[in-house]
Amino acid sequence: MVVDTFAQDKSRPASNSHRTGTQPEEDPIGTLRFGVNYTPRRGWFHSWQDFDPAHAREDLEQIAALGLDHVRVFHLWPLLQPNRNLVRPAAVDQLVQLVDIAGETGLDVLVDGVQGHLSSFDFYPEWTRSWHHRNVFTDPDAVEAQADLLRALGRALAGRPHLLGLQLGNELNNLVEHNPVTPAEVDHYLDTLLAAARDGLGAQGGLVTHSAYDAAWYGDDHPFTPEASARKGDLTTVHPWVFSGGCAQRYGPRSPQVRHLAEYGTELAKAYADDPARPVWVQETGAPEPHIPAADAPEFARATVRNAAGCENLWGVTWWCSHDVDRSLVDFPELEYTLGLFDATGRPKPIAEALRQTIAEPLTAQPRDTALLLDCTPGTRSLSGPGGAYFEEWMRLRTEGARPAVVLAERAEDEGYLAARGIKEVLRPSS
Repeated sequence: MVVDTFAQDKSRPASNSHRTGTQPEEDPIGTLRFGVNYTPRRGWFHSWQDFDPAHAREDLEQIAALGLDHVRVFHLWPLLQPNRNLVRPAAVDQLVQLVDIAGETGLDVLVDGVQGHLSSFDFYPEWTRSWHHRNVFTDPDAVEAQADLLRALGRALAGRPHLLGLQLGNELNNLVEHNPVTPAEVDHYLDTLLAAARDGLGAQGGLVTHSAYDAAWYGDDHPFTPEASARKGDLTTVHPWVFSGGCAQRYGPRSPQVRHLAEYGTELAKAYADDPARPVWVQETGAPEPHIPAADAPEFARATVRNAAGCENLWGVTWWCSHDVDRSLVDFPELEYTLGLFDATGRPKPIAEALRQTIAEPLTAQPRDTALLLDCTPGTRSLSGPGGAYFEEWMRLRTEGARPAVVLAERAEDEGYLAARGIKEVLRPSS
């Protein structure tokens, strides 16, 4: 049974005010950021082929009107770097222009560098494919080319007052199927690219981050590891999707497991960090149909944000995504057409209003002095994913009213570490 250690409420308010152009060390944790992943309404990311600043401004003004304070933006790798030795100035200038337009609308911007993977499509430059195939994670020339790209982007963006920072790319671990890699090689790859991004940004600074989809956290023997996500870069990013591991399919769209998934992902990420105070960013979460029916999407958004905001050291929540994919574009998975806060004509959907109202609320983070011990190996990581014994035990405790943290088995007796996290009791799973 869980000991009720939550009577002493030490919760603190989380201000939702805008924080423009500041760095994480200047940002007191608890001042939450709320934003959206920007998907251009006209032409999706193919719009980079004929970038229209007026269209981008219209989209970004709609986003800002919801009270959101930042966007995450994506260019396409083949357009930025069509040759291993060529980063196109015109494409980089487009990206800089988009960052400036966002700033003019009051939005801060995180730029993702190597795309890479977006919405089930992979975008490789031709110099990595077919007759010229290079493993993007292990080929030394391919890795250095990506480092060159990140350095070039960092130099072009450095000093922009609304720049949050530079991320290596979107869910790069989606590329492992066609680019076999070991965990050690992933570590070298991430270290090389993170150093290049920092070099590019230089003294102007800014966040330097990377991201991975959920297999990094609960995919058995996946080469991108929880440790890499939680210990490399300036903060930890999580992408807790309700379809990962069949969560919504297994438990239902209104289930506690679905509505607490982002909260759980945040607590799981905190367990793997060396720094007990390391911030976690819920960087992608959304309401994909049919996993979350449209009628349930507003309440899903409210619950997801409120529950995640209860986690200490949460940096913020960034919804996926701004605008629906227009159905004139074919061959997307069905769920990609319905993820926007705005439909393909630019009209706000009910979920947009729900999100606007929720982020205006006084949201509070609450300390967690009870933790559930996680004992797994790289080959048994799925224990902590949907359907896994650990995941189900954590969710059982949560639905009974507890707010469990997560602690790795090797740290369960480390009194200094537990004290730093405010943990007074460590529970062992009952099964």
